[in-house]
Amino acid sequence: MAVVIEKKTNWATWQYLLLFLVPYLIVGWDTLKEAAEGLLHGEALSEDFLMSVATLGALGIGFMPGAETQFPEAVFVMLFFQVGEMFEELAEGRSRKSISHLMDIRPDSAHVERGGKLETVHPEEVTPGEVILVQPGEKVPMDGIVLEGNSSLDTVALTGESVPRSIHAGDDILSGCVNLSGVVRVKTTKAFGESTAAKILDLVENAAASKSKSESFITRFAKIYTPIVVALAVLVAVVPGLITGQWATWIYRGLMFLVVSCPCALVISVPLTFFGGLGGASRKGILIKGSHLVDKLSQVKTVVFDKTGTLTEGVFEVTAVHPEVIDQTELLHLAAHVERHSTHPIALALRNAYPNEADTCSVEGIEETAGHGIIATVNGKKVAVGNSKLMDKLGAAWHPCHHNGTIIHVAIDGEYAGHIVISDRIKADAAEGIQALRNAGIGKTVMLTGDQESVAAAVAQALKVDEYHAQLLPADKVAEVEKLLSQGTLAFVGDGINDAPVLTRADVGIAMGALGSDAAIEAADVVLMDDKPSKIALAVQIARRTLRIAQENIALAIGIKVAVLVLAALGLATMWMAVFADVGVTVLAVLNAMRALKA
Repeated sequence: MAVVIEKKTNWATWQYLLLFLVPYLIVGWDTLKEAAEGLLHGEALSEDFLMSVATLGALGIGFMPGAETQFPEAVFVMLFFQVGEMFEELAEGRSRKSISHLMDIRPDSAHVERGGKLETVHPEEVTPGEVILVQPGEKVPMDGIVLEGNSSLDTVALTGESVPRSIHAGDDILSGCVNLSGVVRVKTTKAFGESTAAKILDLVENAAASKSKSESFITRFAKIYTPIVVALAVLVAVVPGLITGQWATWIYRGLMFLVVSCPCALVISVPLTFFGGLGGASRKGILIKGSHLVDKLSQVKTVVFDKTGTLTEGVFEVTAVHPEVIDQTELLHLAAHVERHSTHPIALALRNAYPNEADTCSVEGIEETAGHGIIATVNGKKVAVGNSKLMDKLGAAWHPCHHNGTIIHVAIDGEYAGHIVISDRIKADAAEGIQALRNAGIGKTVMLTGDQESVAAAVAQALKVDEYHAQLLPADKVAEVEKLLSQGTLAFVGDGINDAPVLTRADVGIAMGALGSDAAIEAADVVLMDDKPSKIALAVQIARRTLRIAQENIALAIGIKVAVLVLAALGLATMWMAVFADVGVTVLAVLNAMRALKA
């Protein structure tokens, strides 16, 4: 669009300039100011500087002999540039909001019991071991154990799950959750800086610190691309002008080059896409520790799982009792008494199976042998509870069991008395999670476990994993992962402290149910805030979608800019086309980037 004004006198041109200069300064003052500040700081090729030069040049063309005035174009170019800036700010605000919702988990105060009184203090002033009171509607300020009270917790900020979780006396409670109903007394177990809420906030605040490959490429590209296009704009304006003498025409085309050359569509939309992807994932309870990990996660070909606590609940229970010389109740009774002081999950399962442990029985001389079991004297009888190695050591004639699970053998005074089968439940959505990975194009799923071969085989068969390895020590898991690394980008999923070395060695370490292990949170690249294996496939899909949107924006911006640059050089483009190639493409790219928010 070109507005032709009959040029009778320079005074008439000045009048028209003054007419358009008022709206130009109103809409463009901030841009002109930013451009001037950029020059003072050595940033001459900023988008504000390029836009200022282009529009000021358009205003000046009107005073050249035989040239058409471009005053309206200058005003509208600046206006649309500001509209584009507005869209960018709105989009960035939404992206930041998608992550900043996690900041709501930060507790403001804690009610602590001191000297028989209730004091309200900042959570940082509470020390581990103190007792706090959490009332309905308040955020839980510290990690701890519930001493008294029953309630429901809103865990959506931590896990992305909207279903409240019930808690009772003896249960663990995590900071950042919202107490929905009853008053609870909690004994704190961690300082505020080490609590779940503090760790999550630290992850979120540092998530955007590292750039993805795409973002790094765009930064390098902009530094090379912009100076080249500016140099071309100068050549387009000067060289043909010297040859033809049509300075107004070629300066106008050079100014279009400057408008088109602004790389804001790339520089803004690509980081915005990754920021939106990180925010969308966080809303689903998936914390990704940086944009560069989105790249890696999108390329995952092999997923390796730990078994206990990752694919299974990590909660053991008695599933079968096979007595030989005494009845089932008596066998459980003796085993529970022998294991009464052990903290091992197997011991807890035995005690849960025989809840009437507090009786008048005498339990003396408890001896525990690591890797074998425990021997104790119960009512004068020497009772041994452990694995087959312990039975061999005692000379008890044990025999295997056809049930899958951990077999706990019992001998009384050296005579075999039977065995108890203890199993770990497979998580409800473990099979769904494995199938979802297969549907997402993951080529191979592998399970690694320190458990015995029969147990591992049963779980692997139930979940239909492609491969499994049993009876592994932590070092063995690292060795197995190193063998698989040659087959493509590998993600390892674990939950415990013993998984930290493998999480670090994998291309992408994913901490499953990582609220239970600080070491796993520190070592992992991706933290899943609940225990659902199905979230792994979702994390991969979010990463792939985010990367695809970023690539779409790169192709869109570069393609349109190159096309308009060519048309401008041939004299077939107008300033309005140049505006679209800059501001219009930026708005389209930003709107496209917003799709990354929807995980």
